[in-house]
Amino acid sequence: MTTLARTGLGPGHPPVASAADAAGRAAADSVRRERAYGARNYDPLPVVITRGDGSWLTDVDGRRYLDLMSAYSAVSFGHSHPRIVAALTEQAHRLAVTSRAYFNDRLPLLLERLVALTGLDRALPVNTGLEAVETAIKASRKWAHKVKGVPDGQAGIIACRGNFHGRSIAITGLSTEAQYRDGFGPYPPGLTTIPFDDPAALDAAIGPHTAAFLVEPVQGEAGIVVPHDGYLARCAEICRRHRVLMICDEVQTGLGRTGRLFGWQHDGAMPDGVILGKALGGGLLPVSAFVATDDVMQVFTPGDHGSTFGGNPLGAAVALAALDVLEDERLVARSRELGLWLLDELKGIESPLVVDVRGRGLFIGIEVDAAKATAREVVHRLLARGILTKDTHGTVVRIAPPLNVPREALVWAIGEIRAALEDLEQGVLRVA
Repeated sequence: MTTLARTGLGPGHPPVASAADAAGRAAADSVRRERAYGARNYDPLPVVITRGDGSWLTDVDGRRYLDLMSAYSAVSFGHSHPRIVAALTEQAHRLAVTSRAYFNDRLPLLLERLVALTGLDRALPVNTGLEAVETAIKASRKWAHKVKGVPDGQAGIIACRGNFHGRSIAITGLSTEAQYRDGFGPYPPGLTTIPFDDPAALDAAIGPHTAAFLVEPVQGEAGIVVPHDGYLARCAEICRRHRVLMICDEVQTGLGRTGRLFGWQHDGAMPDGVILGKALGGGLLPVSAFVATDDVMQVFTPGDHGSTFGGNPLGAAVALAALDVLEDERLVARSRELGLWLLDELKGIESPLVVDVRGRGLFIGIEVDAAKATAREVVHRLLARGILTKDTHGTVVRIAPPLNVPREALVWAIGEIRAALEDLEQGVLRVA
């Protein structure tokens, strides 16, 4: 049975447009062009976004949606935050890109800020999370050779099963997802994976040539998998004992997403290196960095590693503004407080389709019973009700709104999530 329903965002919120507006020529043309001229490496939801404002997105037909994805944490401060946009505009009129052939007056301020935030010693700026992970791997391997004494070409990296660190050839070599690996080999040697949340497995996997342990404090792509308390602290102790670097990939979890500034802080497990990205660009630009100890960073000399756009003054200015917003709006504490409330509310939803709700801060996953439905089906019903999110591997619905999302918007969203699950139980498809 198909039910056409007009949905709204409740008092004080603009209504979502009716089914009569569902098929606009502009939307159809955008989809046609992307499918005709773009590589089919993504399968987007059937919505064409044209505008973002805070926690809300608007499609080309004028319908508004609450963003519960935050572009995988890249929009942690909301869409088009006025302070960050102002910093972008002002800097773009002054100086944008020079390459690292010269010094600029914005990058030193960002490097100093990142060092202060992490408690580490030096930062190396690049652009994307993938670049920062590659930088960490290169640094770890050279450290193992130059400092630890591992024979050249034999340094090993350990990561966890279910990880998502990016999609370069080297990083894909660490993936345990069959689709991510299919047809892209051969992969570099020296890459090992172990179970997540299993310190004993790490201890057993480390050998004399191991350079580093690369780990996400919470596994996002795997389905918002939260380890037991003390996991990272135990891993840090094991790494210190074996003289192995512990590198925390905080591309998704960093800068307040889990209710702490960094995910490793839940365990007080100081790493040797931290990888930052996504939110660091304030939702406007790709900005990332690898931050580590002097012991690690000493292995780089001029010409060893670089990036034409990495550390550009425009990106640095935007990142500084984003960090100002994070601090001035107390978004880390807000993520912790609002996340605890939201997690409790979502756990209170009674549905035979839900087998688990888990998360930290505003990083939550709703696991769907695969025998009864798919997470994608839930996502489509939420789309029809004016909520944008995404499924992970067909079983988990991601709930990760901007850290400054209005509480009343989440109150409305909880009701719509409950209703979408009820629709799915009853076989009802609502078309916005």
